[in-house]
Amino acid sequence: MSGQKVVKPDADALEASAKAAGAGGLPPVHLWNPPYCGDLDIRIHRDGRWSYLGSEIRRFELVKLFSSILKREADKFYLVTPVEKVGITVEDAPFVAVDFEAAGVGKEQILTFTTQVGDETLAGPENAIRVETDPETGEPAPYVHVRAGLEALVDRKSFYRLMELGETHDGWFGVWSQGAFFRIIKADALDLT
Repeated sequence: MSGQKVVKPDADALEASAKAAGAGGLPPVHLWNPPYCGDLDIRIHRDGRWSYLGSEIRRFELVKLFSSILKREADKFYLVTPVEKVGITVEDAPFVAVDFEAAGVGKEQILTFTTQVGDETLAGPENAIRVETDPETGEPAPYVHVRAGLEALVDRKSFYRLMELGETHDGWFGVWSQGAFFRIIKADALDLT
């Protein structure tokens, strides 16, 4: 035995560690590399809801706290504190962009997205907007980068509003933000009737 205490993943212990680590702003999870302690039955659903052991986590403050210690490594998601790292399940993207504001027009336009936990992200060269299209249904799924490899799925109402701001550029229909053009759909595939 190495003398190191074995840590069993537990949501209450994780909450206590996160509170201690994250006082004031986002914690520096990119600097933390604690030992992997296993998986917790925490799930982030496609619609942005969080659940633990099959029950929805209804305390907004707890969801916001957990979202602040979220880390992506390759294609896996973890909740990380300075002393432990536990795997969780993310159905699609860890965040949902539930609204946005547009300031300016054309290339000077700036789009600021707000997630379900109140985080704000400015779309631009460092926080790209991308659209995936389901090959079977053709349904678009728009995403915006939030931070450190974590994205937000843009909700339907916000995507419709985003489409209203779109314009054609280099054969594509898309939107501008902070001088960057984000492609949504080929201009010739857009049905404007």
